[in-house]
Amino acid sequence: MNRASAQILWPVIIGLSVFLWQPSLGMQEAELEHPRLIQALELAEAQDYERARDLVALARLEGADATAASALEERISALKAEHIVRIENQIQQAIESNQPTKARDLLVQLVALGSAQGQVVTYRRAIDNLERYGSYVPGEVIIDPFLVGDQLAPELVVIPEGQFMMGSSANERGRLDHEGPRHRVVLDGGLALGRFEVTVGQFRLFVEETGHRTDAERAGRAKIYDPRTRRITDQPGINWRMDYQGQRAEENLPVIHVSWRDAQAYVDWLSEKTGEPYRLPSEAEFEYALRAGSQWAYPWGADLPTEPHENLAGDGDQSPTQARWAVSFPDYADGHWGPAPVGQFPANAMGLHDMGGNVMEWTADCWHDSYVRAPADGSAWVNRGCRQHVVRGGSWASTPVLARSAHRLPMPANQSDVRVGFRVARDLSHE
Repeated sequence: MNRASAQILWPVIIGLSVFLWQPSLGMQEAELEHPRLIQALELAEAQDYERARDLVALARLEGADATAASALEERISALKAEHIVRIENQIQQAIESNQPTKARDLLVQLVALGSAQGQVVTYRRAIDNLERYGSYVPGEVIIDPFLVGDQLAPELVVIPEGQFMMGSSANERGRLDHEGPRHRVVLDGGLALGRFEVTVGQFRLFVEETGHRTDAERAGRAKIYDPRTRRITDQPGINWRMDYQGQRAEENLPVIHVSWRDAQAYVDWLSEKTGEPYRLPSEAEFEYALRAGSQWAYPWGADLPTEPHENLAGDGDQSPTQARWAVSFPDYADGHWGPAPVGQFPANAMGLHDMGGNVMEWTADCWHDSYVRAPADGSAWVNRGCRQHVVRGGSWASTPVLARSAHRLPMPANQSDVRVGFRVARDLSHE
């Protein structure tokens, strides 16, 4: 039994007593010579229990033997009870084998048989959950193994279905026009997101197996933070193997210096290696998971933070050259200048780390300068051949304006940045 059915379903009724017809019950074969009783037994064995009962009642009125009629009614009840248990077992098996359509078809039969209402409701909820989340439950952590070898995909968290208002309100401080119009988005489940941002070590495995050359490697340069000038500048020889200063990156740091095309190549490879449908999250999915039930300006609430929630630009942080931010969160220090190893800060209400800080992240969507005609179902808004994609979330260099939940930026698909990485999404297949 998988985890979803184990948590949602109570076991099928065990040891249900049924009364099988035997001659010892007093119902002799000769007594079934009454044509109504004979026809009733045939109907019961053909699973038409209601008509069978009606014929027994009619036979009683026509003078059929009362003992035979009672025994036959018991036989009909036993056949029906056996049938209900059989259908319940088939529904259970369909749920455990991730076949919601088959399970729902069987549930229709169970309802027609007059099964107990509580059991019907329990199965219906289990099937609904299966259709939304596959064989998983919201909040569950998934780690997909590779089809060949002992490698594992990045950890995922199953995201609960729900709805939210996407974008910023007209009176939100720091709001830009491309963050509206604010609109309702409904996500109906079936989504898992990376628990952490993709790390250097995880991206290394992809590059070593595929020989992929990133856009930064092809260009021969990328952006770094230069502690001498205290600026983010373009430098030669910078690629995904390096940290924000251009030094060799630790394996547990979020990978940076990767373009949208590099991130897309990674999720395509991950799909091939696991056999599961990996992709980049849509912009709506990202904001929904970033907010995690909050509709305030910031992921953590309406006000500036009083304790470290994310890796952001705080006035208590210092660069390697003891520099401080010109614009920053006041009275805030998170202990990092530049990206931190993934998972150093508390997870949000959906179990995800670093959604609002550390590095900004690529999404699947093409850039649009407003949400007019944006999808309302959480799907990616993609135009064929678009050259810019949406970057979401805060980073280690984000000021209060840039760390808002609705903040978004456009970036060319072939460009990388010292503040941008990505995390993966996976569709939860149903059948």
